[in-house]
Amino acid sequence: MKAPFRIIPFDTKFDRTDFRSTSEALNHYLQAQASQDIKRRVASCFLALTSTQKIAGYYTLASTSIPLNALPDELRKKLPRYHSIPAVLMGRLAVDQNLSGQGLGSALLIDAIQRILRSEIATYALVVEAKDENAIRFYQKFGFIVFSDTPNKLFYPLNRFKALP
Repeated sequence: MKAPFRIIPFDTKFDRTDFRSTSEALNHYLQAQASQDIKRRVASCFLALTSTQKIAGYYTLASTSIPLNALPDELRKKLPRYHSIPAVLMGRLAVDQNLSGQGLGSALLIDAIQRILRSEIATYALVVEAKDENAIRFYQKFGFIVFSDTPNKLFYPLNRFKALP
């Protein structure tokens, strides 16, 4: 999905007060906390804008790591024997409830992966924490793997990106 949305880095000039996802916590984050996290350099935020410059959705990215022993054996044996490996956390992904079902969540996810791959910083995987079963199914549709010790936490090895549906 490209048109009618464009995805840009967070900018305070866009009105955040009208954004309404189905999660009050995600709404509050965008409206009250995102700009502070960006200033403190603990997260980056990216906005999907409509042709009328309304915020249609957003996601955040931050650095994290994955303990090597948290990975399945078939992946772990292909990696160096470090204690942990570099990853990026997508801490939040939200779509305005008036625009749900139009593929914007998928477009935001793919944009995040492409943005990570364009960076020159080595990153093994994208990590997400799903808020419910629907979110888990959404991520699994793209090939995300559930961490065995944390059922709502999933990861996507970035070397698999070409295989995304």
